[in-house]
Formats: sequence, C-alpha cells, structure tokens
Amino acid sequence: MKHLIALSAALALTAAPAFAETCQYTKQKTAHQVEAELVKGEWTKMDIVDTAAEAGQFETLLAAATAAGLVDALKGDGPLTVFAPTDEAFAALPDGTVETLLLPENKDQLAGILKLHVIAGSKVTSDQLAGQTLTVDTLNGEVAIDGTNGVMVNDATVVKADIMASNGVIHVIDKVLLPSS
Repeated sequence: MKHLIALSAALALTAAPAFAETCQYTKQKTAHQVEAELVKGEWTKMDIVDTAAEAGQFETLLAAATAAGLVDALKGDGPLTVFAPTDEAFAALPDGTVETLLLPENKDQLAGILKLHVIAGSKVTSDQLAGQTLTVDTLNGEVAIDGTNGVMVNDATVVKADIMASNGVIHVIDKVLLPSS
C-alpha cells in the first residue's frame, strides 16, 4: 500500500506542471467562450472589411464598398451581419454591370445594392437561422431567409457561414442580391 501511495504521489508531482498548464488554458478558453456564447465560431480582432480582405475572395465587394463610400460604415462598431457575395458572384452578373456600377455617377445605386446585403444592429448566425423561414430588414429593404435546407438569402445560397469579425459576422453567398425594383 505504501508503494502505491508513493507511486501516486510521484505521478501527481510529475503531472503537476501539465495540470497547471491545462488549468491556465481552460481559464483562458473560458474567457473566450463567454464572449462567443452570443455567436459561434472563431473571433478575430479584425473588422468586417479587414476580415473580408484577408479572405481574398471579396476584392470586387471591397472595391464596390469603396466606390459607394461604405467602407467606414463596415469598419464601424456594429454589430453587423453581412451577406458577402464572392468575386465569382459578381462575375456572374451580366457583362459590364460591375464596371457600370463602379462609375461615380452610379454611387447611390451601388450603395443601395450593397446595403441590401447588411443587417445592422445584430450578429445573426447560422444556428439562429437553422430551421427558420423569415423576412429580415436590411439597410435597404427586406430579404427572405430560408434556413430549412441549408441557408438561402433570397435566391443566394450561403456557402460559408459564421465568419466572425470584431464588429459582426460575415456569411459568404454565391449571388449578388439585387433590389426588387
């Protein structure tokens, strides 16, 4: 019995540093989990614009946001939910559409299109949309969201959800949302 107690004590002393490290990790992890309770996913300290730039598939969206004068708003405090069309989604528009929208005289029309992709005041995540069919207000009208079989926003499919930014969440979509009128 003495040998068993001595062996247990030796193992405990040997494992103490690893246990302390695990406790510290758990303590740090818990602090991050508290923040992430509202939104699932990995948080970043970068805002929506910087997160989108780092992803490398939103160059057209970022150029459009710049041309429309919306970059500062997307870098603001938020919270925002952004349905972000990829470069491929913009390329699927009829020939010349993007180039025309980027012209200074079309700034208001471009801003209207981009605002249709943004929900202000909320970080809407895929788990909140799962199984739901609803209509939500964007900065430029309503969009229909169908989360019953994946997630659709109007006729666009969310191909990647819950990309967390410091001021909101990005959902990648495969089509550019266009106003109904």
